[in-house]
Amino acid sequence: MSAIASKSKLIAATKELSLKWQDTKTYWRDEKSLEFERKYLQELFISVEKAVSVIEKLDELLKKIRSDCE
Repeated sequence: MSAIASKSKLIAATKELSLKWQDTKTYWRDEKSLEFERKYLQELFISVEKAVSVIEKLDELLKKIRSDCE
């Protein structure tokens, strides 16, 4: 699997999780839900953004390496 394909799958899975969480929040609206969102989901979404950035840089590097080797 290429870096870009991995990036796309990660973005799609994160988007799906975000949508499911929005649905869940309509039913789960107490302090624990806010705590869960702050403690786990916000950190996860931030980490995914960082990972996507790293994957893009990695893909650029891999393209350069392939080009240099040809």
